[in-house]
Amino acid sequence: MFFDCHIHSTFSTDSTMLIENAIKTSKDKGLGLIVTDHMDLNYPIEGSFIFDCNNYFLEYEKYRSNDFLIGIELGLRDDCIEENRKLINSYPFDYVIGSIHVVDNIDIFQPGFYENRDKKDSYLHYLNYMYKCIKESDFFDSLGHINYVTRYAKYDDTELYYNDFKEIIDEILKVVAYREKAIEINTRRLENKITAQNMLDVLKRFKEIGGKYVTIGSDAHNIASIGSNFDIAKDLATEADLKIVYFKNRKKQLD
Repeated sequence: MFFDCHIHSTFSTDSTMLIENAIKTSKDKGLGLIVTDHMDLNYPIEGSFIFDCNNYFLEYEKYRSNDFLIGIELGLRDDCIEENRKLINSYPFDYVIGSIHVVDNIDIFQPGFYENRDKKDSYLHYLNYMYKCIKESDFFDSLGHINYVTRYAKYDDTELYYNDFKEIIDEILKVVAYREKAIEINTRRLENKITAQNMLDVLKRFKEIGGKYVTIGSDAHNIASIGSNFDIAKDLATEADLKIVYFKNRKKQLD
């Protein structure tokens, strides 16, 4: 059984998806599911993208099974590394995604991140910050949506091309590969052939550098998105010769 390793429910500030509906949908689609709600400590808007982990486990532990696991999407930052580490070590998560959402205390969802910067400057700033954070943050299992910045940039061409940023992307991939962690194939936008090809370029380089593992996640915030574009993601993993895994009790499981 393949797992959708990245979905959001009502514990995430930006999702209203009920976990009962998510579980039913994943079963209907023949998928396992890992809930990974957003936790971004020190988020610039107080009370946003943060939740009570005690309540999280209290609510979701009753659903936990071989087909439904409890994870978290952790916002990586350089100003709360030890706080993030303590949080992860304090709860029995099955899986931890490490993601970059906030740079210079600005969520890159916001237009302000791109003001007075051309595409190269914006993307380098994002990728350099990612590299800085993952070097210090060894407590995640898979690096989430490396191309996240492409969702919200306002340039004519928002795609992240490996060859345009290969030096810093290589440094990021080396850290992930050396620690035997996974790269996430985030399936949002994979129906775009250019997006899929750019992800494949990164995955092939990851393999060349010594990477072994990928996770697949839809980043669903509603039931319609669960399992979206999974066939494309599986094909990318196969073409890059990487193993698809999910995590249970923080240990890799072959999908």
